[in-house]
Amino acid sequence: MPVFKKVFSLFLRIAISAFLLFLLFKQIDTSSLVANIRSTDKYILSIAFLIYFLTYIICLFRWEMLLKAIKINLPLKRVIISFAGGSFFSMFLPSTIGGDLIRSIDLSMHTKRPREVIATVLLDRLSGYIGLVIVAIVSIIIGWRQMDGQPVIITTMLVIVGMLVLILVVLFNNSIYSKVNKLLHSKKSGGLRDMIKNLHNEIYVFRNHKGVIINNIFMSVLLQITIPVSYYFIGLSFGIKINMLYYFIFIPIISAIAMLPISLGGLGLRDAATVFFFAKVGLGKDLAFAMSLTSFFIMVVYSIIGGLIYVLTVRHRRIQRIKPPGI
Repeated sequence: MPVFKKVFSLFLRIAISAFLLFLLFKQIDTSSLVANIRSTDKYILSIAFLIYFLTYIICLFRWEMLLKAIKINLPLKRVIISFAGGSFFSMFLPSTIGGDLIRSIDLSMHTKRPREVIATVLLDRLSGYIGLVIVAIVSIIIGWRQMDGQPVIITTMLVIVGMLVLILVVLFNNSIYSKVNKLLHSKKSGGLRDMIKNLHNEIYVFRNHKGVIINNIFMSVLLQITIPVSYYFIGLSFGIKINMLYYFIFIPIISAIAMLPISLGGLGLRDAATVFFFAKVGLGKDLAFAMSLTSFFIMVVYSIIGGLIYVLTVRHRRIQRIKPPGI
């Protein structure tokens, strides 16, 4: 039965991605879309490629910082291998967090410290979400006048902030965590209760590493600044000239929506959100869709590179498992 549920969930997410893409293609002129993509300024687009590469560098060192904080001292090469594998599978597994599962498993098998590794991966993802919210809130405050008459943007942002506050309170407040834990004592919630309990216990250890947490969030803010800048240059390559502030407002929101585990790697969901939000500032659906597809293409290129790194180091990982380094 659990296998059936997993298979059904996978096909459901694929179906949702396919359905959303089908709806988008029905609403745009395909010939115009192709013409827009062909006419991109390759020089400006290459700048977007390079800027997006910085996001992977930041993510890599942000995760390594957490690993070192709990004395998981690995060669940078080994962290890169796990991170590269995670980057690949995050693109092709049925959610944007699928890659987190892969790098958790890979490094857990290597270090024999699964709980600590999983805690670093989840905290890494959480700090990224915090950075996303910070950048979006600051951007909305700065661009408040531009948001006039757009309550959907404010409402969406409030939901995203509310989810973050709920997660932080449950994980880092013992009193609230205890109350939530008591609500999960039915037999059906046993697995969920154990997962939350283990996650809380491992992540709560980081309360004694405030400096690491602050630096991690700073890197996350830097990351969430880099991504909209990359999108801005993608837009410029299409001749889109709108205020950069809109990218800082929309892209964090779009990224948060794409993280919802209801599509295949965010495909379709990310594109629909891009078309929807950029339409608020007068950008045509064909251009917004082309911009979203191009950003997806950039992510695919880097994910494939990550996959190659992961595959070509299989022998290295097997040797390391036989004789794990001192940690």
